[in-house]
Amino acid sequence: MNKSASSVRRSRVWVLAAMLGMTPVMAGSSLLAHAEDAPAVPQSQQSLPPNLPPLNLATAVPAPPQLAATSWLLMDARTGQVLIEHDSHKRVPPASLTKLMTAYIAEYRTAQGQLPEETPVLVSEHAWRTGGSRMFLRVGTTVPVSELMKGIVIQSGNDASVAMAEHISGSEDTFAALMNSMAQALGMKDSHFMNATGLPHDDHYSTAYDLAILARHIVNDYPEHASLYAQKEFTYNNIRQPNRNLLLYRDARVDGLKTGHTDAAGYCMVASAKQGDMRLIAVVMGTTSEQARAVETQKLLNHGFLYYTTQHLYQKGPINNDLRVWGGEKNHLKVGFESDVYATLPRGDAPLTQHTDLPSSVDAPVHKGQTLGSMTIRRGDQALVQVPLVALEEVEEAGFFGRLWDSIVRFFVNLF
Repeated sequence: MNKSASSVRRSRVWVLAAMLGMTPVMAGSSLLAHAEDAPAVPQSQQSLPPNLPPLNLATAVPAPPQLAATSWLLMDARTGQVLIEHDSHKRVPPASLTKLMTAYIAEYRTAQGQLPEETPVLVSEHAWRTGGSRMFLRVGTTVPVSELMKGIVIQSGNDASVAMAEHISGSEDTFAALMNSMAQALGMKDSHFMNATGLPHDDHYSTAYDLAILARHIVNDYPEHASLYAQKEFTYNNIRQPNRNLLLYRDARVDGLKTGHTDAAGYCMVASAKQGDMRLIAVVMGTTSEQARAVETQKLLNHGFLYYTTQHLYQKGPINNDLRVWGGEKNHLKVGFESDVYATLPRGDAPLTQHTDLPSSVDAPVHKGQTLGSMTIRRGDQALVQVPLVALEEVEEAGFFGRLWDSIVRFFVNLF
């Protein structure tokens, strides 16, 4: 009896051993297939594909211009690259450049269908009494949103800005809270607003960098409003009201955006200009006069257009390597760029390299558009632009047995 039971147990052990002996062979063939299909982790430094435009322009890039201003910055509007800057994160009074945020929020509400351009806005006594630059609104009258926007952007009217703020949020104080929420959403980390106009307040500040971020969103998010910022004048109540941006009259490349001035802020400007495929945003804070802010801003734009070039590096779509997915209905997914990749580069012949930061595998589920890694384009030691690498397709989680099988395969992969 004991001998028979022992024999049965030995038989079961041999059967189990045989099954276990087969498992590595079966899994091994599967593991080999997965290992061959899985993408290799990209090299840290890898030359860009040869079909990219060669950067063989001989012009050497000189030192950036030195400006008579408190702080300044030159940014590529397409990529957000900062080309040159000085104290661009220094908190300073933004004066009427504040109205770029007031206008952006109005454009946002219009795009959402919450603020049609023909909407009548009632002018309160508070708006009418606001000092400083004016659109010359009349208390108790109604003005269409489209006309108020002209008063805010072209004339820099404080009365128009307060009327818009009160219409959107009920009061200027509540609107200021909305401005701060929007600033955080846009990544303006060193900005704080206390009013819709830019009138002086100790807790009302921004930076050249933050204002460039805001200008970039205005240009890229709502191009249908771009012509407003390029308009040289408008007439309201039979009063001709000119744009104070002198560069609109001097440089055909310039098509916006806004000027500002208070005693505390000095003379400031945020300008947008386009030449060929390249659009630049220049921010100059704290100059000494209306002429000076135009001259100093022009220096930045001239430097950018003369010594930098925008290159199309990649088309949107997948990169060469697929990514291994564990526990999903698919074993692999395509990873790549959501949109075409551009970089604005100093003219010269320094080679470009890429650094790809991407895991060798991911766990399901994976959502289309989910950021999985990034690619950094470098010129020598300088990082020019970092582009997210995203999932280009959806991968749902597999059923129980699919997940179980992948966990077994993954276990043996990790052993080796």
